[in-house]
Amino acid sequence: MKAKRKNIAVYILLFLFAAVFLAPIFIILLNSVKTNFYISEEPFSIPTGEAYAGFKNFVKGFTQSDFSKAFANSLIITVFSVAGIVLLTSMGAWYIVRIKNRFTKVIYYLFVFSMIVPFQMVMYTVTYLVFELKLNNLPGIILTYLGFGSGLSVFMFSGFIKSIPTEIEEAATIDGCSPLRTFFLIVFPILKPTAITVAILNSMWIWNDYLLPYLILGSGKNRTLPVAVQMALTGGYGNKDMGALMAMLVLAILPIIIFYLFCQKYIIKGVVAGAVKG
Repeated sequence: MKAKRKNIAVYILLFLFAAVFLAPIFIILLNSVKTNFYISEEPFSIPTGEAYAGFKNFVKGFTQSDFSKAFANSLIITVFSVAGIVLLTSMGAWYIVRIKNRFTKVIYYLFVFSMIVPFQMVMYTVTYLVFELKLNNLPGIILTYLGFGSGLSVFMFSGFIKSIPTEIEEAATIDGCSPLRTFFLIVFPILKPTAITVAILNSMWIWNDYLLPYLILGSGKNRTLPVAVQMALTGGYGNKDMGALMAMLVLAILPIIIFYLFCQKYIIKGVVAGAVKG
């Protein structure tokens, strides 16, 4: 009986936490189909009658924010950044774990240290360096994301690689496999759970990021989706079309929510495997 009450209390607590975290999304959904007047006057009410704007906000926001161009930019940056992070950090982690010397130990701790350095501490220095090297473009920001995403990724891959028996790799070497073939044919397939987790976490971060793309790419033709939504729907004297803004927020978060729902089962597996094993 006591255990049952405890479980009920846990479920109620989890439900409250879920409601708190999901409330902003529900509010955005409600207001995305309201007129601007009712968004400011009755932000928490269900849109009915005169308050209901239908899909006018979506059409207006889609055209004014140049949604398709910004969506394409965000997709290119996210896909290539995540692919680079997964591939290069997995190879780097494999080298760090298997080649045990003072150099690899220093490199590993540098990656770990980068995880605790806030972006705000280095953003001006990074932005200055990016502009000096003429990297204020799509390839440049992809390279920048690769640097910022390496710390956590190397940490997770290293933890999982420590659990892989070296005998498997030695057998591949005896059979004539080069180090690259050993990695891609033997090691990388084993790393699939962690690789998927790293891809999911970095995809959500890069897709939703506003500050770094704004600092590097600005609000011009290469702007990403968060920047486009923020800049295009701002009128004179700072006035915003809140209805169109809410509609664009719905379209912006929808792809990453769908992606997360399909891949969420891999997150816990990968985090536990990368942080505990070895």
